[in-house]
Order: sequence, then structure tokens, then C-alpha cells
Amino acid sequence: MFFKRNQKENNKRDLALIESYKETGDLNQLGELYDGYIHLVYGVCLKYLKDEDDSKDAVMQIFEKLVQSLKKHEVANFKSWLHVTAKNHCLMELRSRKTRPETNTKEVFMESDYVEHPEDDDTLERDIRNLEQGMANLPKEQQKCLELFFLEKNSYQQVAEITGYNLKKVKSYIQNGKRNLKLYLQKQG
Repeated sequence: MFFKRNQKENNKRDLALIESYKETGDLNQLGELYDGYIHLVYGVCLKYLKDEDDSKDAVMQIFEKLVQSLKKHEVANFKSWLHVTAKNHCLMELRSRKTRPETNTKEVFMESDYVEHPEDDDTLERDIRNLEQGMANLPKEQQKCLELFFLEKNSYQQVAEITGYNLKKVKSYIQNGKRNLKLYLQKQG
């Protein structure tokens, strides 16, 4: 009970700082808000980017994004919103790395029986696109719970705490989301 009360108090404080920032544009308010969660953002970045320096850079880039994002978006739970924002930033960074040519890399050749087929890459890319589209078509509650549970590896209890849904609702959203996603993917072939 203490944890839940403390979490609610933190969320009230966060929302008050956001409102103050929106009204005044004072970056000190935003800095105070962000300082409370910088360790969370760094942890998310490190999890996805797997490099300390890249993660530190991402933490700063995410703060810079917040300057504009918080003016545009209505945020009900800053902690979970920031977590998703950080995760999305990292995923976009990883995606952009795939399209950029690597520089200063050593060429390493290794013999292998495995032969990579370009068709396999095309199939994987198509499957990923279908999965992303399927997720986007889900109701927001199901989408959020699936992301937190499967992509971010949170437990049912953690998903309930992050979203504010009760445990039964979380399990229901995950089960229905999986079923709806499976149906969508089957229709896509």
C-alpha cells in the first residue's frame, strides 16, 4: 500500500511540474522532473543500445525531445509515458543504424556452412512490418499491455503497476491482444 501511495504522490508531483513547465516554459521545472527519472531512461537506453556512451547520448537526446513533446501531449502518468518514449527513441536509433552504412569497421571473414538467402531477409522484414501494423490496429490498452509484457519483459504485476489497470484487466488485455494479433497476422498470410 505504501508503494502505491508513494507512486500516486510522485505522479501528482510530476503532473504539477509538467503543468508548471507548460505554463511558464521554465526548463528548470522540466529538469527537476527529468532528474527523478534519469536513471530509468539510462537503464532503458542501455538495455536496447548495449553501449554506455550511446546510452548517455540518448538520455540527452530524449531530454531535448521532452522540451517540445510535453507541450504537445497530455500525459496522465509521466513515468510510464517517459519509459515508452525512451524505448521508442532507442528502437528508432537501432532502426536507423541498420540503414546507415557502418564506418571504421574491420572486415572479418569466416567460413560457414550457413548461406544467407536474400529472400529470408525480405520475409523477415515483411513479418516485422505486419507485426507492427497488427500492433497498431489493436486497442490502445491491449497494445500497451502487450508491449510492456512481451517487448519489455515486465511481469503481469509490473504491467498493472505501470498502467494502473487491475491485474485481471492486464491479463485480459494481454490474452485478447495476443488473439487479435494472431488473427490479424493470419489474415496477412
